[in-house]
Amino acid sequence: MYLNKIFLYGNLTRDPELKALPSGSSVVNFGLATNRTYKDKNGQKQEATEFHNIVAFGRTAEVIAQYVKKGRPLFVEGRITTRSWDDKESGKKNYRTEVVIENFQFGPSTGSGQAPSDSRAATRGEEPQTAPADSDEIKYPDEEFNPEEIPF
Repeated sequence: MYLNKIFLYGNLTRDPELKALPSGSSVVNFGLATNRTYKDKNGQKQEATEFHNIVAFGRTAEVIAQYVKKGRPLFVEGRITTRSWDDKESGKKNYRTEVVIENFQFGPSTGSGQAPSDSRAATRGEEPQTAPADSDEIKYPDEEFNPEEIPF
């Protein structure tokens, strides 16, 4: 069995670039930066940043292009792929490694623009479900339970 799965959480390095394929399907490209904090051999705190090329297709591409801008956080689930092409000018072969999005979630919103909180509903064209605005408290069920009855 083989597995090609990647999870990334980071900030967009540039605004998504939406294009249409010859088939009419949408495709979006953007960059995502992830940070890693670690201590070096001297015990000093260090931070390393990785930059990832991200691609999405179809309705997912349209939603991302509409709601996400440079600097916004995004959680991405997808697969890694590498494509290659020949440069006609120099005659050399070029390679690009990308993450193809299979699923995503918006990160916390810091601006006034509101993005849907549920990306799966947004990609299906549905309205996201939100908590009722008139109740500020959490309502718990009235039933009582005994913790000793829990089987684990």
